[in-house]
Amino acid sequence: MSSSLAPSTRVASLRRARIGRHLRLPPRAEVGSADARAGRLELVVTLTALVAMSAVVEGPAVWIVAGLVLAATLLGTLQLLGTAEGGDLEAGVAVESLLVPGVAALGAVGAIRVVPLGLAVLGALVLVAALIDRAIADEARIAASADGPTAEDRPRALSAMLVVALVAFIGIAAIVPNGLAGTQPDGAPAPPLPIGDLVLLALADAAVAALLGYRAAALRLASARTAVWAALTSAVAIALGAAALRAMGIPRLIGPALLMLLFYLWDSIHAAPSSRRRDPRWLWETIVLVGFGAVVAFWNLRLVG
Repeated sequence: MSSSLAPSTRVASLRRARIGRHLRLPPRAEVGSADARAGRLELVVTLTALVAMSAVVEGPAVWIVAGLVLAATLLGTLQLLGTAEGGDLEAGVAVESLLVPGVAALGAVGAIRVVPLGLAVLGALVLVAALIDRAIADEARIAASADGPTAEDRPRALSAMLVVALVAFIGIAAIVPNGLAGTQPDGAPAPPLPIGDLVLLALADAAVAALLGYRAAALRLASARTAVWAALTSAVAIALGAAALRAMGIPRLIGPALLMLLFYLWDSIHAAPSSRRRDPRWLWETIVLVGFGAVVAFWNLRLVG
């Protein structure tokens, strides 16, 4: 009797071995496609309502609300993906499947504050709902496949991830006091951020990049070690980029857009198939990051001082 496994079984086993981070749910009955769509709609509407209510919150309480919305999104997405048909029920729900919807909702809490109160907020909430729904739908499609993400799933998920990154970077800059440069009256220079606010901006952007970087690496079925390395290096690159762009006073939404581009370029470097841990370029990446970090720190200290 042959001991070989069917191709789909081998792919599923390889997927579990490479990532190996799953959350288990109690056994549940299979849910039909109509029920799955209804459940996703209910979750999206709930999250959009929470984002709408967060628009009236001011001060440090915004961070608390953002954290609660993030937690609600993670739990809701976990429950939803746990009912996906065709998935590996024994393995549970992959942790990385929760990250993009969570970051999308978190970013929306801050980004909604950029929109002037009025009818424009309603349009923005429709876009928020569409973005969260797209993120959850992509993850549900991947979770329902026993073979993991297909060649079509990866570019679709990555394109949604870039939009989520942009919204999250805008949202964080909107929550941090004066995080968005260029909002001052016309002709007035953009004041430098105090060190505390600058560190908060950089760390929050780094957290977003780490979560999305890990998910992007997991889409390539990378090992857990490679995915963590991609997350850490993305976080460092984005933290330094955020501090540099704010120091330069890049106006309004151009700064977050450039951060999104930096995230895309950095992820593209790690997406290249090669034995990168033995590649000298890894050393040069580290040297460049350290040097760039020193320049950014010195620059910001001079501006504040």
